[in-house]
Amino acid sequence: MQPVRGKTAEDRKLLDLLDPVAEAAGYEIVRLRLMGGDRSRTLQIMAERPDGTMVVQDCATLARALSPVMDAADPFPGEYHLEVSSPGIDRPLTRLKDFVEYEGFEARLELDRIAEGRKRFKGELAGVDGDNVGINLEGEAETALLPFAWLVEAKLVMTDALLKRGANARAARIDDEQAISETATLADTHTDIDQEDTET
Repeated sequence: MQPVRGKTAEDRKLLDLLDPVAEAAGYEIVRLRLMGGDRSRTLQIMAERPDGTMVVQDCATLARALSPVMDAADPFPGEYHLEVSSPGIDRPLTRLKDFVEYEGFEARLELDRIAEGRKRFKGELAGVDGDNVGINLEGEAETALLPFAWLVEAKLVMTDALLKRGANARAARIDDEQAISETATLADTHTDIDQEDTET
């Protein structure tokens, strides 16, 4: 279990419980955080579809899938509030595939120990090499390779390039939705024509 997806042992226990439910519903949990005291807690879940999309309706669908499992398992005492959201543009990077997907974009990484004289790194992501993530640091000629298992936090930095990628992804999604809608309308038209033919 990757530590960046769940910070505490309790987080990781909940991931073990909820990952299969999310996957069965067609989603992947990007990050889970359980916060608050014993009497009232907030369970924050960032998730997305395998293609990286996540709209408001998806959040509601996943919340409906997770809630009965949480209620049945009752994994901790007291009341809780479930929040399901998309990872956002300046998203956390919690899986090795995230570092491949966002290669070339700027990110901040934090380790659980000192490496190369520091625990925090900021630079351009340079993909992965085995179980290591690559990052190009300003002023350094060679790519730094950091063990993925050492990461405690990793997040994209909001830049113009990242905003442009987000805008392009939204435009592509809208185009896809319009194409699907037009196909459905065309199918309905064919159905109406077939019915008329049957009646005559």
